[in-house]
Amino acid sequence: MNPHDRRRFLKKVGTFSAAAIFSSLAKPAWSRNLEKALKDAEGIAPDELATEEDFWYYIQQSFTVSPGIINLNNGGVSPAPKTVQDAMKRYYDFSNEAPSYFMWRILDQGREPLRKNLANTAGCSPEEIAMNRNSSEGLETVIFGLPLKAGDEVVAAKQDYPNMINAYKQREIRDGIKVVWINLELPSEDENYLVSQYVNAFTPKTKVVHITHIINWDGQIIPVKKIADEAHRRGIEVVVDGAHSFAHFDFKINDLHCDYFASSLHKWLFAPIGSGMLYVKKDRIKNLYPLFAAGDPKSDDIRKFEALGTRPFFIEQAIGKALEFHEMIGIERKQKRLHYLKNYWMEKVKSLPKVKLNTSLDPRWGCAIGNIGIEGKKPGELDSFLFDKYKIHTVGIEWENIHGVRITPGVYTTLDNLDRLVEGITKFVQS
Repeated sequence: MNPHDRRRFLKKVGTFSAAAIFSSLAKPAWSRNLEKALKDAEGIAPDELATEEDFWYYIQQSFTVSPGIINLNNGGVSPAPKTVQDAMKRYYDFSNEAPSYFMWRILDQGREPLRKNLANTAGCSPEEIAMNRNSSEGLETVIFGLPLKAGDEVVAAKQDYPNMINAYKQREIRDGIKVVWINLELPSEDENYLVSQYVNAFTPKTKVVHITHIINWDGQIIPVKKIADEAHRRGIEVVVDGAHSFAHFDFKINDLHCDYFASSLHKWLFAPIGSGMLYVKKDRIKNLYPLFAAGDPKSDDIRKFEALGTRPFFIEQAIGKALEFHEMIGIERKQKRLHYLKNYWMEKVKSLPKVKLNTSLDPRWGCAIGNIGIEGKKPGELDSFLFDKYKIHTVGIEWENIHGVRITPGVYTTLDNLDRLVEGITKFVQS
């Protein structure tokens, strides 16, 4: 029997019975049960709903995760809900009936409606959104497409993602630009400190600042808008790595005041693996060269960044189902639940001897991603212990000054899963 109290939600909505809950386990119409739960939750505030296990039970039933492993590395790649999986498989089968016809003449017709729906969720114009495979592809389109010349400076952090770091280093070698690296001491809840680290690195030669919206290693949220505003006052363009932020917590791209933004949709949007999104502010499109050659590289049409050749249309079109699932839950509900799950396990282990929290518990500075270190132990040791003894999948992080195990629940994660995590961490510390 689940030790967590499952009665509060039932009492609030008044339309379920205990019999209905347990009988629903045997019903194939799980989606109808989810629809009913969503309707009955309409009057409950997101903060309160975040702790209602009965509501999230129905969200959990939308996923097909393995019962033999507790996946707490959803920050790497998240599983897609069943509706997204089914759509992708259906489109794949459809494509194979006559690929050149059904892919190019039928499925590809769905790109413009999809672009509009993505833009609506992102809070920008459809004419600023391109679809690709992941955030690395989107960001490298920007990094290699910016018209930088020898002597121009780029400000970036040592805690940024390796693919981006290597892309800038390649431009240093090939074009003679200079990258000014800042080193962030994290976690931090000091906005002035975080902003000043970037701003103090600006010089008259700075042309671009690269900002990771949420640091993938430890879940630190960076105050992008304030840094961007300071950059624009100096004529500096702003590139934002939104791999972990889009569809994770509540914001719109336009809120960030950035010029470029890219995200992997197979993380927090729960889209198929290998789907991504690139945003380029409309007045920046013309002067940004596409990564793959287009007919007119100086065009101001966002579609020039989609000249990828033949690609899996069945993956791209299934993004639409992921958007529907995301909108069905609601970003505020999603954010509150993810933050609640992160804090649930971190609060339980923070007082254990030798445990160091590498992620803020404050919702302004962190959401789902948590990172902890154990004094005297390497991250890989805890990572291996959790999997070998508890079949809990996490990831050990040793990057620059960040050393710990990254633990990332998803919306389908249960409190039972997290209690097992807490038990595992406790046993490791005591061993």
